[in-house]
Amino acid sequence: MAKFLARAPAPGHSDGMTDDSYSPPQDPLVILHEDHEVLLVDKPAGLLSVPGKGEHLADCLLARVQMVFPTALLVHRLDRDTSGVMIFALTPHAQRHLGLQFENRQVKKTYVARVRGEMEGKEGTVDLPLMVDWPNRPRQMVDHQNGRPAVTDWRVLRKGGGETRVRLMPRTGRSHQLRVHMLALGHPILGDPFYATGAARDYPRLMLHSEVLQFRHPDGGRGIRLSARCPF
Repeated sequence: MAKFLARAPAPGHSDGMTDDSYSPPQDPLVILHEDHEVLLVDKPAGLLSVPGKGEHLADCLLARVQMVFPTALLVHRLDRDTSGVMIFALTPHAQRHLGLQFENRQVKKTYVARVRGEMEGKEGTVDLPLMVDWPNRPRQMVDHQNGRPAVTDWRVLRKGGGETRVRLMPRTGRSHQLRVHMLALGHPILGDPFYATGAARDYPRLMLHSEVLQFRHPDGGRGIRLSARCPF
């Protein structure tokens, strides 16, 4: 069962927006699992995973976690606008062990998203290389010549009313991968401040949630599967 810890308000900033437009959520820290090696939490949408440049960017999930767990170490990140399962190491050994799992694509991640339009078919795979769109950073773009390999499996959960709820299983971990891949299919994620336009952008948050994380525990290698309930 998830554990909730109080967290005092702090100033913050969001990537890609002006300093005074960012007001990070002050929800209690939600702990999904903790033991002697790892900590898994449910990150709220709108909160940076790590600090940016400057004091105005200091408030982030890593800082909040380290207030309660001083030995916590970063393993991976979620975009500011994405919610859901995020894992931290509590020892250098665990950080190395988990880092190799991410590097070798042994960690399985499952996301839930709401996208514009009703998708055809029940499932499929997007295999489109990505690279940063330098004049429009932090936006990414498909580039078949210079892009890095990026692959996403998708499966429709339900559709209707001009939108689709879809499960996304990335095989790679490129920046904005799920956002750009869904855009390439003609179905941008609702509420996306970078890639959605018109009515699809007019949502209170990015409709993307990291639902499940599967990994091998650094102590003994047993398989662990943790989930965070989708809030939308």
